[in-house]
Amino acid sequence: MIRKTSAEHASGLAWFKSSYSSGSEGDSCVEIATTPHVIHIRDSKNPPSPHGPHLTFPPATWTAFISYAATGE
Repeated sequence: MIRKTSAEHASGLAWFKSSYSSGSEGDSCVEIATTPHVIHIRDSKNPPSPHGPHLTFPPATWTAFISYAATGE
C-alpha cells in the first residue's frame, strides 16, 4: 500500500488513503488519520469536515484488525 495524503487538514489530522483505491474518481476508499493514541477512519466519499462522521479505534485494535484482514487469522 502506498499512502497518499489528503489535502484536507482543517481538523489537524493528516488523512491518507491507499493508492489502490478503485473507481473512476479515485474516491472509493476509506481514509485513515493516525495520532499516538487514536486511529481515525472515514469514508473518502463523505465531504471532508473536522467534525464529519468517522470511526476511532485504539492502535492495538486497529493493528489486530489489519493483521486479521491480511492473514485471516
